[in-house]
Amino acid sequence: MNVHEEFEEQEVLLSEQPVHLWRRRKQELLHWTERDKRTVLPKRTVMWNGVEVDTELVRTLSLLQEAGVQTEFSCAGVSPLDEPVDHSLYAYVTLIHSKAAEQFVNDAIVRMRNRLLVTFEKGRGRYDLSSFFIGHNRSFCWWMERCALDFKRRNEAGKPDVL
Repeated sequence: MNVHEEFEEQEVLLSEQPVHLWRRRKQELLHWTERDKRTVLPKRTVMWNGVEVDTELVRTLSLLQEAGVQTEFSCAGVSPLDEPVDHSLYAYVTLIHSKAAEQFVNDAIVRMRNRLLVTFEKGRGRYDLSSFFIGHNRSFCWWMERCALDFKRRNEAGKPDVL
């Protein structure tokens, strides 16, 4: 890999979590790997704009689209206790870089604080927003929906920079 390719692959951490929360996250991962895993609820997906997405994120994705924020990937992950095989440890939403996406990311960081992990992939021009804690996937989906709804409302009211 040459220096140019390495720069393009670089991810920049935009959110800030204190060291003790990174330790907690590592412990949660260790506990999750040792936990008995059986399905309680199956993963639920629907087609949205020609892409299969988790039901829990459809409204969020729609609100973001209506607010002018383009999404690329998303996964509600469902709880590892619900579906231990077909899930992601962290719920996430990927946004294509734009002025609107940047404003939304900044709003979400302020509002969700330590619950949100945000990285920016310079080479691909996209933000990855994910739940910081394992097992907080549904909470992440709820917070993303609230942030998207408020962001859309502020944009419609002509006040995109107001929290």
